[in-house]
Amino acid sequence: MTSDAIVVGAGVIGLTTAVVLAETGRRVEVWSRERPAETTSAVAGGLWWPYRIEPREAVAAWALASFRQLSRLADRPDETGVRLVDGTHASTEPEERAAWAAGVPGLRPAGAGGLPAGYGHGLRARTPLVDMPAYLGYLQRRFAAAGGTVVHRSVPHLAEAGRAAPVVVNCTGLGARDLVPDPRVHPVRGQVVVVENPGVTEWLVAEDSATGEFVHVFPQPYGVVLGGIAREHVWDRTPSPATARSIISRCARVDPRLAEARVLAHRAGLRPARSPARLEAGRLPGGARLVHNYGHGGAGVTVSWGCALVAAGLADGDGGREGPVSPGRAG
Repeated sequence: MTSDAIVVGAGVIGLTTAVVLAETGRRVEVWSRERPAETTSAVAGGLWWPYRIEPREAVAAWALASFRQLSRLADRPDETGVRLVDGTHASTEPEERAAWAAGVPGLRPAGAGGLPAGYGHGLRARTPLVDMPAYLGYLQRRFAAAGGTVVHRSVPHLAEAGRAAPVVVNCTGLGARDLVPDPRVHPVRGQVVVVENPGVTEWLVAEDSATGEFVHVFPQPYGVVLGGIAREHVWDRTPSPATARSIISRCARVDPRLAEARVLAHRAGLRPARSPARLEAGRLPGGARLVHNYGHGGAGVTVSWGCALVAAGLADGDGGREGPVSPGRAG
């Protein structure tokens, strides 16, 4: 065996896990049939905010570990693609105070004057907002600087990776449905529209508890990312023109400047959902240690570092308690 560990999957969960493993001195390979720029992670909005992911108790720890790491990376936005941006999470009904809220500096109730029309409740916070294409490039450089290698190949069976390394970490997201197999992981279709920025400087998420609809507005260096939708068990990755029109219309209701913004791109992706997300260890038939790290839905960026730390601990055979992570300047 030439590798100490193989991570299967090159999305944000896989690359982050590979970085953590490689920076502890392991020889690590990432095996993936998709390049990072082709994964669902590449079309994600990139906001740090725990979103539709269970179990709640574990998610709080995973998310806050990631918040701290991403906040450090925001010191170098041109290199990492991570910025700290002020924003508002609005809702039509009061929301239960989440366990992670106390760990976010400056998180506070939004005043009535800071909420979009029709939304009576909300929170204000300064959180990481990630330019995903740039960030995935940063993770690849950081992984390479730690001696890691990305191998573009299909993986028909996890046992194949187990014959090449004593540790295999399964970060295949939706692919785990067939690869494990795990029928509990399923797609939640998302679609976004990227438009020219008419002057948006803050992020906004607004949820209507009565209809289940939500909108998000994320200012990125390349434009404003507008969303969103969450369609359970829908496999189609083709952007829908009707859905795009609906997204623009709903976003324009909370920020009228977006109504006439020039459309730059349409993107769609499949969030890999599972309840609860799977983060646990076992053994492959040949004896290799197998760690599952998948099913994070739309919260992959939000929990990526926390889950990577736990996965690295599980790879060592311990409980995966959180430990320090270097900011890791890429060479």
